[in-house]
Amino acid sequence: MTEEIVLAIDVGTQSVRALAFDPGGKIIDHARVVYSSPYHAPQPGWAEQDPDYFWRCLSEACRKLWSGGKVAPGSLAALAVTYQRSTLVNLDRRSEPLRPAIVWLDQRRAHQLPPLGFLWEAAFRLSGLSGTLRYLQAEAEANWLAEKQPDIWEKTHHYLFLSGYITYRLTGRFADSTGCQVGYLPFDYKKQAWASPASWKWKAIPVRPEILPELVFPGDRLGAVTARAALDTGLPEGLAVIAAASDKACEVLGSGCLEPHQGCIGYGTTATINVNSTRYKEPVPLIPPYPSACPGEYNLEVQIYRGFWMVSWFKEEFALQECSLALEEGVAAEEILDRLVAGIPPGSLGLVLQPFWSPGLRYPGPEGRGSVIGFSGVHSRGHLYRAILEGLAYALREGRDRIEKRAGVRVKELYVCGGGSRSDQMMQITADVFGIPAARPSVYEASGLGAAILAATGAGLHTGLKAAVREMTGRGRVFDPDPGAVEIYDRLYRKVYTKMYSKLLPLFRDIQNITGYPEKP
Repeated sequence: MTEEIVLAIDVGTQSVRALAFDPGGKIIDHARVVYSSPYHAPQPGWAEQDPDYFWRCLSEACRKLWSGGKVAPGSLAALAVTYQRSTLVNLDRRSEPLRPAIVWLDQRRAHQLPPLGFLWEAAFRLSGLSGTLRYLQAEAEANWLAEKQPDIWEKTHHYLFLSGYITYRLTGRFADSTGCQVGYLPFDYKKQAWASPASWKWKAIPVRPEILPELVFPGDRLGAVTARAALDTGLPEGLAVIAAASDKACEVLGSGCLEPHQGCIGYGTTATINVNSTRYKEPVPLIPPYPSACPGEYNLEVQIYRGFWMVSWFKEEFALQECSLALEEGVAAEEILDRLVAGIPPGSLGLVLQPFWSPGLRYPGPEGRGSVIGFSGVHSRGHLYRAILEGLAYALREGRDRIEKRAGVRVKELYVCGGGSRSDQMMQITADVFGIPAARPSVYEASGLGAAILAATGAGLHTGLKAAVREMTGRGRVFDPDPGAVEIYDRLYRKVYTKMYSKLLPLFRDIQNITGYPEKP
């Protein structure tokens, strides 16, 4: 049997998807397993999941794919897996989980922050970045574990992102891709390696170096499927497992966005705009560019933490009528919501929203809050929903502006991925807010395609990564900006949106001081 099919597995926030691709980037078949519960919250703000649950869902997705009859395990040339970011797993000496995985949505914070020593703390104080340092330390799961569960932290023999844990389950090796290192660990984003022994990061987040995995570049071999993994998944024993990257990094690659004039927007649970770069440039000061799926390169990223999650929030809080109608018609609620906003003019009759429903490290900032201004009696739920879509596009345009200014690039093309890309209204709003065409990639599963590209490259099905991208990616439908809408959005963006946060920031700080929310590190 010809081994020219590659398997990409996407371990996402809501589900696991197994996708089989041919060397031209065409999906042969796919299978999806939706989590019965993405996470558990034993306390408010917590988000935890049994690490083995992710493995069971991955195994089920593989077996579901084989049962479709279009893909035989023996036809696979290689496997690569892409992952949700920043979900962490503690394993003991027997390589068994010590506690549930801390999922990236978790909001717990440490309070007993480890000292850096006089010289480092003085340097951060003089640079005005002491607050940023404390926020980073408070967010680090390792510091919370050391403070609240010291017995578990002491017993931790392997400390891994979910990507490293699944790699272990597949190959028996404690290794991970540099492209998956996004989170609060002592990682040198510029060198794409664990930080040097003298780095302040080991003091800020005191992880023992020996409990971290070996790092491998995307496209290189992580190992091979073990007999035990083959028994669970139906994958062939000995199948090559190729290092991929995080879901966002693979999304950029699967969109074909390798050049600095190409912007990749991801309308997922977290909304992002990314530009791939060969140079290390911080899109926001002290926020590093994340590792690219292209070895040794960088993704300049600005993210809106609660991005297209806001659509789910709106559905739950305000759209019972639309959800009921969607059930009657057998369509997604988003399709009904698209109809709701279709007749509302650009600008939502002056309703302007900033989508900062969750704070950030430096953008928008730890005290960040969302805001909506411009309400009047003419506004309906439909206006609010359209303002959410417009607000997300405004926020990502601001992210684009920051990237262009910091990196000295000009974004001339947009590729839009994620659940939000399925909405024609969101696509048109994006084109109009940015004032340039917005295209869907030819394959909706852009993250999975990115992993497949790396698997195909690692398996030798293409002469190199760029050749694989040329052969396996393409543009789908393109949405051209409407000149009238562009003018309205541009004026609202420059004269209103970009001024909102700075004007409201003193009030946000007062709210934080009075109510104690968001909690200060």
